[in-house]
Amino acid sequence: MDGFASLLAELARQAGFSPDEIRFRTGVEVPGFYRPTKKWDVVVIRRERLCAAIEIKSMAGSYGNNLNNRSEEALGSAADIWAAYRAGTLGLHQLWLGYLFVIRDEPRSRGPVSIAQTPLRTDPIFTGTSYIDRYGILCERMVLERQYSAAAYLSSPRGTRGTYAEPRPGLGFDAFARAFFGHLIGCT
Repeated sequence: MDGFASLLAELARQAGFSPDEIRFRTGVEVPGFYRPTKKWDVVVIRRERLCAAIEIKSMAGSYGNNLNNRSEEALGSAADIWAAYRAGTLGLHQLWLGYLFVIRDEPRSRGPVSIAQTPLRTDPIFTGTSYIDRYGILCERMVLERQYSAAAYLSSPRGTRGTYAEPRPGLGFDAFARAFFGHLIGCT
C-alpha cells in the first residue's frame, strides 16, 4: 500500500505542495471531533489547514467479519473528520477526503454470500452479491452520501504485485487520482 501512498504524495508535489506540506508514513495524525487524533495514510496541509486526507485499506481474508469492521471504521473516520471540520478545527478551506481500498481477488471473495436472517427487509442490492460486490457498494455509497469526496476500489490476485483490476465503474484509480490532484490545484 506504500506504493499508492508514495504516488499520491508525488501528485501532491506536482500540484504545487512542498515536501513539508505532504505527509505519509509519519506526521499523519489529524485532529478529530469524537477523539483527539486519527492517523490517515496521506495528509496534505497548507498554512494550518487540512487540504486533503486519504485512507488506504486492504483486505485479504476473513471477509465476513472484516467487511463489517472496515465499513464501521471508514464511516466512523469520515464522521469524525467532518465533525472536526465543521467545528473549525481543520481550517476553513474545503476539505477533500479520499478512500482507497484494495481487496484480494480469489474464489472466497468472488462467490455469492448469504445474508443473515433479520426481522426487517434488507436492501435488495445485496442479494446474491460477493464480498467484492459488497465492498464496491460500500465505496459507491460512501461517495454518494458525501462521506468521502472520492473512492478508488481495486482488486488484485495474490502474488501479482502492481497488478490490479477495477471491479466497479466509477471507482477507478485514475479518476480518484485526478479528483485528488484537481482539488489540490485549487487549495491555495
